[in-house]
Amino acid sequence: MLLKNFIMLTKVARFLFVLAGFFIANGLSAQQIVHEFVSDSISGQHLVDLRTQYGNAKTIPVKYEKQILLALSYFPELINIEIEFRLKNQPTPLTSRPQLGSMLRNAKKRHYIVTISGKNDSGFEPILFHNLGFNAQIGVLGHELSHVSEFTTKSFGGMAKIAFSELLSKRNVDLFESNTDRNCIRHGLGYQLLDWSITVREKLKIEYWRGVGNMHLQEKSERYLNPADITKIMAGMELYEKQSVK
Repeated sequence: MLLKNFIMLTKVARFLFVLAGFFIANGLSAQQIVHEFVSDSISGQHLVDLRTQYGNAKTIPVKYEKQILLALSYFPELINIEIEFRLKNQPTPLTSRPQLGSMLRNAKKRHYIVTISGKNDSGFEPILFHNLGFNAQIGVLGHELSHVSEFTTKSFGGMAKIAFSELLSKRNVDLFESNTDRNCIRHGLGYQLLDWSITVREKLKIEYWRGVGNMHLQEKSERYLNPADITKIMAGMELYEKQSVK
């Protein structure tokens, strides 16, 4: 009888634990849809709360702490994932990847690196991170964190498949990046991604954005979602209809 009661109590405890986890996870992911973030509004206790909830296992440059923590707050699945945000001069404005030395680990135990370029000589100075507005900065961080989110679901074989697929087909790269944009929108950073998308096209005076290394191409296809597509996708999502605030 005691054993039977113990087993029943154990089952109840497990159920309550799972239920609590469900509500916690949903609470963390229930971030409001915001049209525009303003740096001055993120200070004091709000910043402390962001650090406490989303700064675990993260290496964050103080210079961009607000933007990074705000972007992370829309990715509750990354709360315990080790991510290092680096400032380094490189041709590409932002990149994200797993640290090579951690590739053989379980996907959720890898060390991921998001690199923010501070200077380059490739003509992309206008869209380097420090030259973007605060809201657009959160948008492009959302895109990179969407990559990391995807990487945490892939085994070593899955990551190798992505790498080979991108090497063999430009079309696969286009699909991968546009799906990453969609993932960012699903996470609630659609308006920020839209801001970034508009900013890139205005600053570089281009209509079609295929990314660094493809500026010479005159194709009318795009690697990243354009502003019209982003707006259309958001218009079709209940998430943006219910929670949208100015």
